[in-house]
Amino acid sequence: MTEQTILPDDSVAALNAYLQQWQASLVTVDGSYAVSVQGKIKVGKRTVSYHLVPDEGFLGKTAKWRKLNAAERLAMVQLRWNDAARQRLEAQLLRCATQVVTLAAEQDLDPQSALNALQAKYELARLRCELAQDRVAALIATHAAAHQAEKTRNAINLSRYPESFTIAAGMQRHFIAVLGPTNSGKTHAAMEHLAQAKTGVYLAPLRLLAMENYQRLLDANVAVSLITGEQRKLHPHATHVASTVEMLNPSRVLDVAVIDEIQLLDDPDRGAAWTAAVCGVPAKTVYLLGALEAKEAIQSLVKRVGGTLEIRELQRKSPLQMEAAPLGTLKNLRAGDVLIAFSRREVLNWRDQVIAQGLSVSAIYGNLSPEVRQAQAERFIEGVTQVVVGTDAIGMGLNTPARRVIFTTANKWDGYAEGTIAAALAKQIAGRAGRFGQHETGYVAGFDGKTHKIIAALLQQKLEPLPSTGFYVAPNLGYLQQISDASGQTRLQGLLELFAKHINVHDEFFLPANLSDQIEKARWLDTLKLTLADRFVFSLCPISTKIAMLEQALQDWAACRAKGKQASLLRMDGRGGRNELQFLEDTCKLYAAYAWLSYRMPETFPYGEMAQSLMQSTSEKIDSLLQVQNTRHRQQRSGQGAARHGGAGPRKDGAVRGAPRQGAAARKDGAPKQDGVRHGAAPRKDGAARPDGAPRSAARGKPRSPR
Repeated sequence: MTEQTILPDDSVAALNAYLQQWQASLVTVDGSYAVSVQGKIKVGKRTVSYHLVPDEGFLGKTAKWRKLNAAERLAMVQLRWNDAARQRLEAQLLRCATQVVTLAAEQDLDPQSALNALQAKYELARLRCELAQDRVAALIATHAAAHQAEKTRNAINLSRYPESFTIAAGMQRHFIAVLGPTNSGKTHAAMEHLAQAKTGVYLAPLRLLAMENYQRLLDANVAVSLITGEQRKLHPHATHVASTVEMLNPSRVLDVAVIDEIQLLDDPDRGAAWTAAVCGVPAKTVYLLGALEAKEAIQSLVKRVGGTLEIRELQRKSPLQMEAAPLGTLKNLRAGDVLIAFSRREVLNWRDQVIAQGLSVSAIYGNLSPEVRQAQAERFIEGVTQVVVGTDAIGMGLNTPARRVIFTTANKWDGYAEGTIAAALAKQIAGRAGRFGQHETGYVAGFDGKTHKIIAALLQQKLEPLPSTGFYVAPNLGYLQQISDASGQTRLQGLLELFAKHINVHDEFFLPANLSDQIEKARWLDTLKLTLADRFVFSLCPISTKIAMLEQALQDWAACRAKGKQASLLRMDGRGGRNELQFLEDTCKLYAAYAWLSYRMPETFPYGEMAQSLMQSTSEKIDSLLQVQNTRHRQQRSGQGAARHGGAGPRKDGAVRGAPRQGAAARKDGAPKQDGVRHGAAPRKDGAARPDGAPRSAARGKPRSPR
């Protein structure tokens, strides 16, 4: 496309004069000559310039045009571009521009970018009008999308999150932060105040801690109820509640609230529950118990939610001391020692090695129910067992009177890779040594030289303070409904993703929690004919999707709900074998999940009490099985038993023969490999989940319906 230069001689003077008079020029477009014209039109008070090739402005192919003489060329231009042609063009452009301006005005938009399409020297008017209309349509669509996004953001404006707890926001609350390391007595004063208050609540990170302080309040003659996701013990005249933090009731005004382990504000998976508790617990006095590194975060959050703040910093009551040398060999274990590993497989392996030394053992790991963990700990406390072998599950909620804590390794699988544990975790676990009033000093050691050195360095490391912004928030059903109303989105997966995406807080004071597991469940829940409320509840059900039997049970239960059927609860009976412990642990979780759902959908899950009973009896079976294994291995510690375990003498690297090697990678779920059975695989035939939502019993076991 080029503009033609007309030679200034007498033969073309008339043509040039005409083109100048009519604000036109000659151009070539796609091998043809054409006349390109300029001008202005008025649309209301707006002046719109144009520079285009009229639809009738083509003059002929280049070869043909060049054969014409000056007179013929002038005649051709006059035919194509004259007063009538200008009127037709400007009428065409006026219609287009008026439509563009009108559409833009309806959305309060500036139409100029669309009108600029009418200035294109080498383009046909018809095509540029179409482009102008396309541009205004795109402008309107973009504006609509932006408006819709703004509505969605406003629906979940987290800058107003604290005010969504209307009762707490309307109160003048006094916060007391009691901060210190493990074994500094943080809980004592707070629980004393709670017990003396007319009304109150204790909010725990674990069911085990909720149960422990429920009993503590009962012992103080307080009318208290226990409320966790899976368990209810309701006092008819309760003045107090001991519960897990997720079970906070923001509608009941109280005198005193105790929120434990406040440093978990920084946990991307569960920290949202602590944010909600601080923002929403309607108590006149709120105790925040936790680690010293939470101080700045607490100051920032309390300033945001309003209220007065008092900070009490405590020191450890008994000193914590690193042993001069690593343990080296299990022959150096003594009664009162706690041995730390970081997977179920390694705990059971080390347990067997300790038993081979003639010591009785309590085994504690995360896959066990709180009841079993407590029973195992109590045996140690009462002196029935001499040594604890456990994971970091003992770091929170178990007051084991350990004389010494020994780390078998400083490495842990975090779900993605194996690496050195965090200093905060090392300190929390090590802090279990030397309980005040039982041991004057708590001792810490590594099993081998490398571990000993790493743990010593971790205990000396100064912990970074928690961030004073970026507190995690998870959406409740009300938030999701607001997003749905604003966006038109009805799928739970889409709503959760919108919540995570549209955050209208520029300083990022609040952030969306890790919703990946909930979104994964939402993906298949959205395929069922369930209300948004039902899908939301199922997405929160505390059941692991990594264990096929449990995931299948949840899907079958949701299908029952969608069909309006009751979900059966069958008693899961399995025979013994190497897989029995794993099966019982998974079964206990299955009953716990059914109980959890029974409190929220009793019409679909009517056997909640039976689930509670089976959960308790299964926990007792697990505890008994651990004791049987303990006794059996102790009886086998000599002769054949010692030979099978390869003895207990130290290897060159200081580890025990048969024990897990230093830094050995654990499976992601921490479970041992099982003979011919994949961990978490759904049982075949007699162990598969039934279509009505009730999983049958384990392999070779037969289900029995609850009486």
